[in-house]
Amino acid sequence: MELDMKCQECGHENADDAQFCGVCGTNLISGEVSVGTELPMVGFGQAINRGFSNYFTFSGRATRAEYWFWTLFSTLVQGIPLVGWLIGLAVLIPSIAVTSRRLHDIGKSAWWMTVWLLLAGVWVLWSVGFVLEVIGLEESRNPEVEFWEIFGTWLVWAGFLTLASIGIVIWWVVWFVRKGDKGPNKYGPDPRQPTSQQPYKSQHLVDGIRRAASMREGHERVELRTQRLVLRPF
Repeated sequence: MELDMKCQECGHENADDAQFCGVCGTNLISGEVSVGTELPMVGFGQAINRGFSNYFTFSGRATRAEYWFWTLFSTLVQGIPLVGWLIGLAVLIPSIAVTSRRLHDIGKSAWWMTVWLLLAGVWVLWSVGFVLEVIGLEESRNPEVEFWEIFGTWLVWAGFLTLASIGIVIWWVVWFVRKGDKGPNKYGPDPRQPTSQQPYKSQHLVDGIRRAASMREGHERVELRTQRLVLRPF
């Protein structure tokens, strides 16, 4: 039995696993719109606590304060001499998790983080290509002249990559200083509203409703077969 995820408020057709309407924020399970007074801004200590308590939580949403306070904390601890790199590894996963939740808060998919992987991959290719070109100068008759030619060419490409990197950083900051969607969105309840503080478990709710509907449909079939057997003439 298919579950109808059409919003009763705006008529928007939502995904089967959605709990909230992606357009108006209506709760698709209860039909209510989450509203309420905004909660106080998350503090520095609270942001750190949330970061570690949601170590592997990539779903849901995170406010601007939660993200930026955690970023400040992770940056500071990585500057500690000798052990900074080790702490950096420890906070890597929760940093990715809070970034994922911050993207969800503004209605963006966490897959946008792969932009940084692509950028890093391009820089790696640039570095490998430059090194290979320099190594190839050993067989050159005029290595000094060719070196500066190669250096000039690869320097131009490095300039383009640097500009692209700066552009991506600016674009990222603009996104992450933006206030999150007001009310629930397709990724979960609004973390700034008191009425939206329950954990977001849309998939569990939907699965539960589907199981209940399937069981009800099965019972109806059993009852129908029983009635047919009772009414069948001997």
